Amino acid sequence: MSVTDAPPAPPTEPKIRKPSTRKRLIPYWLLLPGILWLIVFFALPMVYQASTSVQTGSLEKGFQVTWHFRTYWDAFADYYPQFIRSLLYASTATFLCLLLGYPLAYLIAFKAGRWRNLVLVLVIAPFFTSFLIRTLAWKTILADGGAVVDVMDSLHVLDVTSWLGWTENNRVLATPMAVVCGLTYNFLPFMILPLYTSLERIDGRLHEAAGDLYATPATTFRKVTFPLSMPGVVSGTLLTFIPASGDYVNAELLGSTDTKMVGSVIQTQFLRVLDYPTAAALSFILMAVVLLMVTFYIRRSGTEDLV
Repeated sequence: MSVTDAPPAPPTEPKIRKPSTRKRLIPYWLLLPGILWLIVFFALPMVYQASTSVQTGSLEKGFQVTWHFRTYWDAFADYYPQFIRSLLYASTATFLCLLLGYPLAYLIAFKAGRWRNLVLVLVIAPFFTSFLIRTLAWKTILADGGAVVDVMDSLHVLDVTSWLGWTENNRVLATPMAVVCGLTYNFLPFMILPLYTSLERIDGRLHEAAGDLYATPATTFRKVTFPLSMPGVVSGTLLTFIPASGDYVNAELLGSTDTKMVGSVIQTQFLRVLDYPTAAALSFILMAVVLLMVTFYIRRSGTEDLV
């Protein structure tokens, strides 16, 4: 057998160069600042508050960790009306934000045209001023004898809201309705922006296809637009409900002693009563309740894709 008749050598596979250890560590180095930020400004304060919630003592004598878990039960037993009120106000404000924000987000995404950027700027314009100033402005808007109250009175709206227990004595300020109005106004942009982002992603050809199949505009919205915008609905409701449930500024400035929310109680316990264990326990109870509600809501919403 000659050399020329020898079988050809099998092709050699190209060698895959493994990335060096230094390159493999680059993603972790990029994540390191964010991880450190979460540890320093989130995890450590949570651990400190957890230890504070099981302490006993006073500010004069000092607080000691005695694993006094009964503080949780006492805090909830004493302030459960404020918990219920906070969840009720936050849920109502979230529903109103969705009711007001969805049509506006829909118009921005599909009808605004060249005015889209301007309308988006107007949506976030309230963020250009302080949260406190925006809330104080509602004291003037809802003041007794103001234009808003007079119009509501002339339309007999106050009669209905008084019957529901949201207003009293033909006045809006220092009532549950005032607190809900403040929450709705302050957190409305948090609902509109995720809704707009979700709606803007919808391919317009899907609407055309629905029209070719003789679907009415109402059917197209019910079968196409709203299901595809569910990630925005879920994100918007979460971004509205979570901060609204722990808010205390609106309850303090627009409400009364009968409209105190749990955030007001926590603020009072921390800064006035100086009962740090009770305040920390209330904070963890609120966090646990909201976390359970949010988990149940996400599972029931049928979507895991959040904007």
